[in-house]
Amino acid sequence: MAIRTPIIPTVITVHLGAPDEAARNITVPFDEYIKNVASGEIYPNWPVDAIKANVLAQISFALNRVYNEWYPSKGYNFDITSSPIYDQSFKENRQFFESISQVVDEYFNNYIVKDEQIQPLFAQYCDGRVTTCEGLSQWGSVSLANQGKSPLEILKYYYGNDIKIIYNAPVEENIATYPGFPVELGTSGDFVRMIKLQLNRIGRNYPAIPAITDDNIFFTIETENAVKKFQEIFNLSQTGIVDKTTWYKIKYLYNAVKNISNLYSEGISSEEAELQFNKTIQLGDTGVALNPLNYYLNVISYFDPDIPYLNLNSDTFTENTKEMVIAFQNKYDITPTGIVDANTWKAIKEAYNQTIASVPTDCLCNVNEFYPGRFLLRGMTGDDIINLQKFLYLICIKNKNIPGVVVNGTYDRLTEQSVTAIQKENSLPINGVVGPATWNKIVELSKAN
Repeated sequence: MAIRTPIIPTVITVHLGAPDEAARNITVPFDEYIKNVASGEIYPNWPVDAIKANVLAQISFALNRVYNEWYPSKGYNFDITSSPIYDQSFKENRQFFESISQVVDEYFNNYIVKDEQIQPLFAQYCDGRVTTCEGLSQWGSVSLANQGKSPLEILKYYYGNDIKIIYNAPVEENIATYPGFPVELGTSGDFVRMIKLQLNRIGRNYPAIPAITDDNIFFTIETENAVKKFQEIFNLSQTGIVDKTTWYKIKYLYNAVKNISNLYSEGISSEEAELQFNKTIQLGDTGVALNPLNYYLNVISYFDPDIPYLNLNSDTFTENTKEMVIAFQNKYDITPTGIVDANTWKAIKEAYNQTIASVPTDCLCNVNEFYPGRFLLRGMTGDDIINLQKFLYLICIKNKNIPGVVVNGTYDRLTEQSVTAIQKENSLPINGVVGPATWNKIVELSKAN
């Protein structure tokens, strides 16, 4: 499994003032942002190791803001401010010092962390003469460098011996954690796991929020109940759906209870940042994440002549999958890489939902056979469950190894047992959850003679 570790963003958006001040936002390359800040806060004739220590602190400070979405979680549309009262001193069109620029070019993709934590250290600092603080003293770093201390030794002097430097972090486009669509009952993915983890941590400070005990990537009834209580406590519409507003309110409270933007933060552990799926899906990848992708592509291509209808293996990203993805990306004005990233995945899901919502008249008699676009699991109710139970009923009549069901519109214990038995007999993941592969097999078995 991968870990959601910090990346160095290619650009950073700076608000030219205090957070609530009416001021412009400008987006600049991240390395130029650090050169700007460093050129305004330290002197080019300082010892090079002092410059390096300060630059590392400035990088870590900015990355802490970006990684934890500090300002977006508060409803702002920028990453950081230019105000040294809140963040770091940034001045538009500031000239850079050559000696400082050279250090930034060497160090811009390195940052400080505490042992056993993932997020960049909130590397608080001050000048050490006019103002003092618990973090790094900028003038004090000069004295230490003159004593022969290395950048890491200087940083440990101020931040403690339990810090280290992460070198050569990847430089990528920064992508917001919000997946771009409402997260609700029946959705799945690492973003669901993130919601559960954050709500459970918030619940330690707000015990009225019920604990979520199911340890999986599915948005369950239990998750929905916790979301509704969170929304009630924080005066949001009690829908049980995590839209963008609820997502960032959860993020804000999570940052607050863990004291993320503090030198002595509780921190984010590698377990909390664990990802079960890669950020992208591409040629050669295998696993359950491929089931919905290949299913969606099959349905879209069946009704769309611009997308080739090719044979796909349900759990493997083959050359055929790549060809279909490229055709899809070309049609929807996405760079045709053949790789499914967050933007392509969102577009595929939207196209699938639009496809089944506008099925041609001559196919309407079979519309209930299309996967409903969300995972079905214990506790859910509604028409999708009724359709599922009707298919299961037809199967159990013909196959006595499959437990019977009652068509009552509730995904109950009997329904789950029936689904699990079908998964076991057909070498599907045995989890009692109906995803695209299980749905497809159930429909297929219900129609078999």
